[in-house]
Amino acid sequence: MNARIRISKDLFRVHGKEIEGILRRAVRHALLDHKRAGNPVASWKDGKVVLIQPEDIPVEDPLDDN
Repeated sequence: MNARIRISKDLFRVHGKEIEGILRRAVRHALLDHKRAGNPVASWKDGKVVLIQPEDIPVEDPLDDN
């Protein structure tokens, strides 16, 4: 079965804010997963790839808000 999804040409114009929010939450989730697992993440700084150690990953845990 081949299901085809049609994407309108103005999808990002109409739903840009929603899409951005979803992507931001996905990145935050991935950063939290790396931090909790003790794994570094790769980033780009001054034209070079650098590793950010888990303790230096700049993300807040939503469970700490209590």
